[in-house]
Amino acid sequence: QMQLVESGGGLVQPGGSLRLSCEASGSMFSFYDLGWYRQAPGKQRELVATITRRDSTEYVDSVKDRFTISRANAKNTIYLQMNSLKPEDTAVYYCTAGQYSGRYYPGYWGQGTQVTVSS
Repeated sequence: QMQLVESGGGLVQPGGSLRLSCEASGSMFSFYDLGWYRQAPGKQRELVATITRRDSTEYVDSVKDRFTISRANAKNTIYLQMNSLKPEDTAVYYCTAGQYSGRYYPGYWGQGTQVTVSS
């Protein structure tokens, strides 16, 4: 019912910045809660940030004050602004649409985009 297409990943030096974008298709985008996940090699998938349909946000401690999640409902788009990037941020990043009810429950997933932080 909904498709998510990501862009903006790539190679960046430590301390640099990237902005990930995710365009969604389907109706009623503004009624979904949204989240970004990441998965590094050899590690479990991790929920990085969430934003609700009321624009409340939460972040995993390791990215607080560095990452910002936002949404543009008129463009059916989710963003993840990533600043002061560290090598440990290297991962495949996935955007999702779902529901936040005490915890976040993803329903739809994007294909993922690679972020590599290296000198």
